[in-house]
Amino acid sequence: MEHLSRDFYDRDTLTVARELLGQRLVRVTADGTRLVCRITETEGYIGRLDKACHAYGYKCTPRTQTLFARPGTAYLYLIYGMYTCLNFVTEGEGEPAAVLIRGARPLENGDRMAQNRFGRPMSEMTAYQRKNFMNGPGKLCRALELTRAQNGLDLLGEELYVCRGEPPAPEEIRVGKRIGIDYAQEAAGFPWRFWVEERP
Repeated sequence: MEHLSRDFYDRDTLTVARELLGQRLVRVTADGTRLVCRITETEGYIGRLDKACHAYGYKCTPRTQTLFARPGTAYLYLIYGMYTCLNFVTEGEGEPAAVLIRGARPLENGDRMAQNRFGRPMSEMTAYQRKNFMNGPGKLCRALELTRAQNGLDLLGEELYVCRGEPPAPEEIRVGKRIGIDYAQEAAGFPWRFWVEERP
């Protein structure tokens, strides 16, 4: 499968966030297993004006320096000291902006992902587990065996990348406020979350 080009990420963050829906996210594990899923939910973060962004006001720290990398770089960080979040750096190098991958649906090697999440194959998951399989950034990263060790990876490499998938129809895309950023003052209300309902 052909990787999305750097030009795909080197654009307006919200455009990228919307157009990532339906694309295929591929993670190649240390043992060579390909874990493939369809992206179903994203959020945009734009440092120059967004108080919810780690690099708001161009704040560059050891944690946020990856946000200033060239577009098409993976930015992974921990929340609450325990959950990993996967982001794709967007816009030009030096412009801190990224798309958070909030949710996905398994397409290939789903049993491996289910083992990572619940210690059982997909066929043995409960209805609750199926509903909550990869519908959050920490859940997604655990299923895909992603940690801070992948921070800074080039999305045009072979360990983590995105390929063309099946984009949803425009009428299938939902738009709303981002989740868990009530502290961000006016930015908490920005309609920068995009999602599609998971298909059975």
